[in-house]
Amino acid sequence: MAMHWDVFLDQVRERGDYPSRTEADRAARTVLALLGAHLVGEVRAELAARLPETFALILLNPLRAAEPLSAERFVRATAAWIEGATERTAAWDVSAVLSVAADAAGEELTRRVLLQLPPGYDLLFGRPQDSPVPDSAP
Repeated sequence: MAMHWDVFLDQVRERGDYPSRTEADRAARTVLALLGAHLVGEVRAELAARLPETFALILLNPLRAAEPLSAERFVRATAAWIEGATERTAAWDVSAVLSVAADAAGEELTRRVLLQLPPGYDLLFGRPQDSPVPDSAP
């Protein structure tokens, strides 16, 4: 079931510490448009189905990515699209939006989303992957 628009934006606003819903909305639109360009098929459709309709449409009609962006370049691209943003504020924007999207998606779908993305996005989604523990020799 899709997360309601008010709930989604209020969570983004809270996590991003935005003074207004307008700023949270701008960040959500930008980040989801860029994310949509990196996801394909069923995974993108399932994620869209769990987002508020406004944001689902943005995810499904994304900006076109010529190539998959690394997590670092994704943050840089976000900074380029948000007026007055720096890489540091854009990283904050991306994390605020993607962590709420991950909550809406649930763990299983979030894992499948991360499989379609280059390494490093797990931190942006607020889902750091556990490092494999090396076998300790006796």
